[in-house]
Amino acid sequence: MNNNTPEKPSFYQFFIYWLKLGFISFGGPAGQISMMHQELVEKRRWISEHRFLHALNYTMVLPGPEAQQLATYIGWLMFGVRGGIVAGVLFVLPSLFILSALTWIYLSYGSVNEVSGILYGIKPAVTAIVLFAAYRIGSKALPNSTLKILAVLAFVAIFQFEIAFPYIVLTAALIGYIGAKISTKTFTTSAHHGEGGFGYGPALIDDDTPIPEHAKFNWSRLISFAVVGVFLGLVVMSLLENTVLRDMGEFFTKAALVTFGGAYAVLPYIYQGGVDHYQWLTAAQMMDGLALGETTPGPLIMVVAFVGFVGATVKEVFGPDTMLMSGFVGASVATFFTFLPSFLFIFLGGPGVEATRGDLKFSAPLSAVTAAVVGVIVNLAVFFALATWIQNNQFDWISIAITVAAFIALFRYKIGIMTVIAISAGIGLGLSIF
Repeated sequence: MNNNTPEKPSFYQFFIYWLKLGFISFGGPAGQISMMHQELVEKRRWISEHRFLHALNYTMVLPGPEAQQLATYIGWLMFGVRGGIVAGVLFVLPSLFILSALTWIYLSYGSVNEVSGILYGIKPAVTAIVLFAAYRIGSKALPNSTLKILAVLAFVAIFQFEIAFPYIVLTAALIGYIGAKISTKTFTTSAHHGEGGFGYGPALIDDDTPIPEHAKFNWSRLISFAVVGVFLGLVVMSLLENTVLRDMGEFFTKAALVTFGGAYAVLPYIYQGGVDHYQWLTAAQMMDGLALGETTPGPLIMVVAFVGFVGATVKEVFGPDTMLMSGFVGASVATFFTFLPSFLFIFLGGPGVEATRGDLKFSAPLSAVTAAVVGVIVNLAVFFALATWIQNNQFDWISIAITVAAFIALFRYKIGIMTVIAISAGIGLGLSIF
């Protein structure tokens, strides 16, 4: 363990890290959170385990993509608003371009067969990444039997009884609030100072690091952020003269405000609006878009870019011969209005979250929420496993073998996530060729 406090990175180093993450953030929210934990908490030690989990707890109870919001929160904590914007935007921007390019190929050639081999190899690796994320987060966030039981109950609730994620979160928070009055230590998961944040060494933003000036609550700052955010949304909306693009702006803003429980919870809403109401795309195209979204970097909710691209193309917003321009503008509009609220949630609520970090009546419910989230992540891993391992009611033993090998590589040999994804993609490509 390194006992020296790491030096604060330059803004350039900070920028490069988030740019790199934007290109390799496979695995959905669980995989992305695992990547950030491995790099920011364990290797670079930019933030301590306790501060990382506290930020994660907050993003879990917000509507919207929690991994992108966590990136924005950490960036904001380190470098203020510019840090939050850089981290949040770069977390999404590469995915916008990659998904737009793949959607253009999909529409041009009628299928995604060109990348099917690579996707075949990546999908089982994603299952391993999510399982590994559940292990890593659970090993830190579940220090006692009570929190472990809470995680198991959350898994049973969502897997067996299909209880909506927001109800699980609210119930867990209530249990934490009441439980802290009975047993304070049970719902306290922070590390003791001096232990280096679970053995990783002191962090740049450690457990006892004072709240930076820009992260302290200030009424004038809060009002300014609210006004600027709403104004920015209204300005962009006013520039959209095409009816289809305006409908997209309004629809995806609403979607951003009801996405409690992550992307899977909001997909039925997007499906209903995009397929049934606005008829931007067909049901089959929506499923293809979900397949692309699951296997490209960035939040799974980036499937909105696919919907926006296809919808703007089908509706010919700039004419019949401008598929690429129409599609990319549609994808950009969908992405902008989906993620704008996420930035506002962090910049408006972050100071309050930092101010209550040591207050048990706030931290205990959030610790319980984290325990429940571990169960939900395991459910996500099971979802991926069932979708990947079983094809036509038969076990796909090759996919199972790739998942097992990928997990062993991550757990036993500490091989990097990007390396595991690259090797798995190569295996899938090789199988498709031979």
